[in-house]
Amino acid sequence: MAEGKRAKTYHFHPEWEQDYFFVYSHSKPVCLICNTTVALAKKGNLEWHFKTVHRSYERDFPAKTLLRATKVRDLKAQLAARQSIFTTPKTQSKAATIASYRVSHVLAKHNKPFKDGDIVKEAFLEAADSLFDHFKNKTEIVDAIKGVQLSRNTATRWCEGMAVDVEEQLRRDIDACECFSLQFDESTDMVDVAQLCVFIRMVFEDMSTKEELLTILPLKGHTRGEDIFNAFMGFVSGTKLPLFKLISITTDGAPSMVGRTSGFIALCKESESFPDILNYHCIIHQQVLCGKILNMKEVMDVAMKIVCSVRARSLQRRLFRAHLEENDAEHTDLLLHTDVRWLSRGKFLDRFMELLPEIKDFLRLSKHMDYHTKLEDHQWLLDLSFLTDLTGELSELNLELQGKGKDVVNMMSSVSTFKSKLKLMSNRLRLGNLCNFPHMQAELQRQGKGVTQLDSARYEEHVQSISSEFERRFTDFASIEPIASYMCYPFGASIDVGDIAAKVKSLFDFESSTLEDEILTLQNDIEMKARSTSAQRGEHVVFWKLLVAEKYPNLRRCALNLTALFGSTYLCESAFSHMNIIKSKYRSTMTDDHLAACLRLATSSYTPNYEKLASSSQCQVSH
Repeated sequence: MAEGKRAKTYHFHPEWEQDYFFVYSHSKPVCLICNTTVALAKKGNLEWHFKTVHRSYERDFPAKTLLRATKVRDLKAQLAARQSIFTTPKTQSKAATIASYRVSHVLAKHNKPFKDGDIVKEAFLEAADSLFDHFKNKTEIVDAIKGVQLSRNTATRWCEGMAVDVEEQLRRDIDACECFSLQFDESTDMVDVAQLCVFIRMVFEDMSTKEELLTILPLKGHTRGEDIFNAFMGFVSGTKLPLFKLISITTDGAPSMVGRTSGFIALCKESESFPDILNYHCIIHQQVLCGKILNMKEVMDVAMKIVCSVRARSLQRRLFRAHLEENDAEHTDLLLHTDVRWLSRGKFLDRFMELLPEIKDFLRLSKHMDYHTKLEDHQWLLDLSFLTDLTGELSELNLELQGKGKDVVNMMSSVSTFKSKLKLMSNRLRLGNLCNFPHMQAELQRQGKGVTQLDSARYEEHVQSISSEFERRFTDFASIEPIASYMCYPFGASIDVGDIAAKVKSLFDFESSTLEDEILTLQNDIEMKARSTSAQRGEHVVFWKLLVAEKYPNLRRCALNLTALFGSTYLCESAFSHMNIIKSKYRSTMTDDHLAACLRLATSSYTPNYEKLASSSQCQVSH
């Protein structure tokens, strides 16, 4: 063909159906009479075929008559029926494949083994047998269920494919986001392989956020700072993670993470691959450490000894349960305490206090257990009540700090509120007001004592020691607090422009003079001030989203960075709970790749593209 000459395009005309008994199917003209296909949709080709091969049809079915139109319609219906023989099984196979993907995703979401797909299918068939009993197409429904592929190997492959698809969606979001922060934590799985868990918090141009599992990396040997750093840098190199968008890293405060010379954070700050980043110690861990300063070891030791004496022996535990049932107790057993669980001590003490009368009666009646004298010691019982009440307050704070999507500003507000509450509790104790200590108040009434007989100074000292520990520990976030206060409401009358600009500059390394100009401009921006007032009235408008980037580039960037900050390592801890269920003693041989795939599906907010996955798979019904 000569250069520049375009190939001629031929179009099929609808009237050729009646004229020459041809239809256009699958990009080619097809003869309705003999099913012959013609390469090009040219009138001459179709006319020659009809008049040469099917000359009798011109005579038997005259043109432009009802007889010919009826014959064409019948032949088209026959062609469609023949084609459906091939297309229907393909459609059913694809539907069965999509269904198997969906079921496999549900299994992964709930941390179930791959082989449970067969159980789901068996249960589905059993339910269908009675559920669709009066349906006319029951046989078709049951056959469709039987066609769903849910064998162990198939569910494994589907989970692998879905994990890859979800990871691709995450990659696109990482590329699209304005900035992000990371949180790191490390724990061991069922077979003592150290797993480094990394979560990412992304902030987009519209100030929306997403929190997702970035990766989980097995550490086969040591778990020193350099080992963690090398493992993470290998991941960064393999995935081309844009570290220039990184704002901060939050860790659990372990020496391997925060060591001054060879800790992970120190190595990150020394590396040229990393920008100037902020680093924080998990707020929840710090809160737990503050609670441990409460030194009432004698109370905990006695309570633990009593509970363990009941629960350590099977017979005594059964007898105690029976004793609780006889007395119509609200609970049926005692709880054990372990330091690694954040809320363990609060729940343990609360249950112990609620069942204290039943514990006393059981120990008195038991022939094989000694009655502990501390259970009749009035001072020890008051100490127990005080510890239960104060630990309960700490547990409430802990629950408030937990959860996905927690903003660092809100977490800091919760901690600041609790610090103020501790001061209020201390003052109330000094004045003999026990409204924050209901268990202690009830114990005083039981002993027939008044508040004036309480040694309040003894308990006030404990509250003050916790308050001092809170003030000492949360210095990491002290530099954020004034900036967060300004960003929450930038139109306060007492705002010191120079001071705010200097603090933002020290935190995020912005140019202070330009920042001062933006703060002054914003303070006098009548439109933005009105919008801020409207947002406060409950119109759910994200104020900083409304700022024009060209007019307020630094303030908008500051808001983005502040929104990106992780306040805790809660997501990593939550992921480890999933990991312990996924890789249990019954699945201890699970590979690291399969663990990562299952964990990603269990924790991700993304939905796999089932249609795309099924189209890329070989769709066959189950045999």
